[in-house]
Amino acid sequence: MEDLVKFVQDEFVTKKEFPEFSAGDTITVYYEIKEGEKTRTQFFRGVVIQRRGQGASETFTIRKMSGTVGVERIFPINMPALQKIEINKKGKVRRARIFYFRGLRGKKARIKEVRS
Repeated sequence: MEDLVKFVQDEFVTKKEFPEFSAGDTITVYYEIKEGEKTRTQFFRGVVIQRRGQGASETFTIRKMSGTVGVERIFPINMPALQKIEINKKGKVRRARIFYFRGLRGKKARIKEVRS
């Protein structure tokens, strides 16, 4: 049964080409918002906390600070409104899911950058 689901996802779900990113990277996600009949592009820039799932059901979580409040947003990779993803910084972390990042403040909340 899993093979059948995987086959259908590979054949019929349209995949967009996005750059490779992982937890610790700072990325900007551009997505489309519909307000009535108008559509506009909005962006969300933050640190990737996690990537989870695979195939059509893959999602990623981004966290940013809005003033003094932390804001997290979950994006499905195959969301039709997703326009593009830009990688601003490649971060060096040792874990695939950096939930400990939520509890850090100030200088401790910095992630080392990977120079390529």
